[in-house]
Amino acid sequence: MCSGRVDLEFIFRAFANGQDGVFIGGCKLDECNYVTHGNYDALANTYLAKRILKHIGLNPERLRTSFMSGADGNLLAEYTDEFTRKIKALGPLGSSEGMDAETVKFKLDAARKLVPFLRLAERQRFRVSVKSEDAYIEFFESDKMNKLFDEIFKDKLAISQIMMLLGKSPLPTSDIAQKLGLNPSDVSRHMISSSRHGLVRYDTTCNCYALA
Repeated sequence: MCSGRVDLEFIFRAFANGQDGVFIGGCKLDECNYVTHGNYDALANTYLAKRILKHIGLNPERLRTSFMSGADGNLLAEYTDEFTRKIKALGPLGSSEGMDAETVKFKLDAARKLVPFLRLAERQRFRVSVKSEDAYIEFFESDKMNKLFDEIFKDKLAISQIMMLLGKSPLPTSDIAQKLGLNPSDVSRHMISSSRHGLVRYDTTCNCYALA
């Protein structure tokens, strides 16, 4: 299977199911067997996934993508052995990050819900026009990308987490802020926006927000 077919959903699902690390192996860049050069899609997905992992408090080094040819069996063994040692040193997912398993799964599930949106954003905002490793590194590690990612993803993830909490029970703004570690004013802003879009409603009987 082409490494470009390893969707963000697959990566987050693996972590949500308890995997401590994810390794993706692809053919060498600029040596793709297909005109699509899917390994560059794998590279872009890796950059995005690492940013998301870091944003939700997980070590991005738990994800690695390496490129090699079909004849590089020795390199595959070397890369996977090295990655395995690194993951063992990091320990179980969430432990070195100071999160329990329930919190890890909650954050990953919230991120997974944004995958369709991220696919669209990747096509429209995160697509690199030149297929070269240097161009991808320059774009994904730039200040412009940092600002663009925060602008597009940060609020979306907060809203996704809020919707998941409200799916369990109605909550006041203060409780939502406390559970998610958010500023109450930011939660209020998200609630006003979500209410306008018909996603939530304010329940006056309990002075709480609930799913619409």
